[in-house]
Amino acid sequence: MSTSDEVRSDHRREPIPTIEGVLVRLRPLRPSDLDALVRVLSDPSVAEWWDSRGAQVSANELLADDPDVVVFAVEFDGELAGSIQYHEELEPDYRHAGIDIFLHSRFQCRGLGTDAVRPIARYLLEARGHHPRPIYPPAANARALLTCVTVGCTPVGRSPVFVRGPAGPAHDGRP
Repeated sequence: MSTSDEVRSDHRREPIPTIEGVLVRLRPLRPSDLDALVRVLSDPSVAEWWDSRGAQVSANELLADDPDVVVFAVEFDGELAGSIQYHEELEPDYRHAGIDIFLHSRFQCRGLGTDAVRPIARYLLEARGHHPRPIYPPAANARALLTCVTVGCTPVGRSPVFVRGPAGPAHDGRP
């Protein structure tokens, strides 16, 4: 984990950009975000879908500079509202990108998720050459499905995806 708030870089060692939405600002997640990130991950509406091992473990992983995931803070009015991440498959025959997001319940159902996903999807398309159209949220996560469909993503077919939830057992994550 980084020990300061230096400029973070993606897996290609390029600086992670700050991206502006209409309502939100997406900037690289930094170590000083740890406490706020734990609070967001501890929110029951986030933990229900995101976290099976505890908010602190997930926060540490998000700040760990995983070379396969690029992590942003989602800010609204200067406050950390959540996080959005993308991952890339760079193998030419399978090239694609995926997006994942969570927002504290105080920031849900206000259009902020859509406002965060839209510029990340545009960035992945225009700057990174991807088409991040498929989505993989659990079938029962109606907010996530609505957000992704609103920005033009398409739920994938019915191939099984198993997601371990906070209660322990895996559930079917198919849309």
